[in-house]
Amino acid sequence: MEGERHDDLATSWDNDPFSGIIPRTLSHLFDRLKIQEMECTVRVTFIEMYYEEIYDLLSGTNVATKLSLYDDTTKKGSVITQGMEEFTVHNKNGVSLVLDILNILAKGSPKRQTATTLMNAHSSRSHSIFSITLHIKENADDGEELMKFGKLNLVDLVGSENIGRSGAVERRAREVGNINLSLLTLGHVITSLVERAPRIPYRESKLTRLLQDSLGGRTKTSIIATISPAAANLEETLSTLDYAHRAMNITNRPEVNQKLTQKALLKKPSHI
Repeated sequence: MEGERHDDLATSWDNDPFSGIIPRTLSHLFDRLKIQEMECTVRVTFIEMYYEEIYDLLSGTNVATKLSLYDDTTKKGSVITQGMEEFTVHNKNGVSLVLDILNILAKGSPKRQTATTLMNAHSSRSHSIFSITLHIKENADDGEELMKFGKLNLVDLVGSENIGRSGAVERRAREVGNINLSLLTLGHVITSLVERAPRIPYRESKLTRLLQDSLGGRTKTSIIATISPAAANLEETLSTLDYAHRAMNITNRPEVNQKLTQKALLKKPSHI
């Protein structure tokens, strides 16, 4: 998601052709805000899901901190991650704001679960969600300050893995089984939504609970499926394309977020 990381973040995010989705997204987003001369505040969170547990990658410790997940009783289809660290970055200018957020990303990325396999020297072993919540100030006709907000979740899903080809044994084999199980549940949710089943199995995995609003909910969702041109990876390629084709048929119903007074906004809990 972040692409190649260099010591000099000031040059890598803008000039490096290997920059990932997150740096490119930040660059585009804040270029637009700078052009429109909007005053904004950005809040950033970064979590991972490993063995059906949620961990905070931005915690103050050297390792990720386990979090609790609860249903949000005030908003159907949303969950609350209790104890999650949230970093606030204030708008100064487009470049420095992006660099501040990339520094936050660089703080959390090394805490992700990774391993060396026969197929990937730096294989991610956990799903991750890097979230950017944007608050833009507006003034109402009566002079009261309103906050317009939006949220962007950048989700990195671990690829489904063949145990034999990856060389996984013992603990790593169990790990692969757990990864594939969460992706299987996500596949069941996608199929149920496409077939308009009376019950959608969101609650069968924390991954699908976290992604519920992005799957048949009130958000706009894009999925990027990565495949290999190699004949040796034909089975994985066909599986990925089938997965993506089914996901294309999900219908979301995006809604514009309401504008809130600053006082009301401060009362809102953190959501994913």
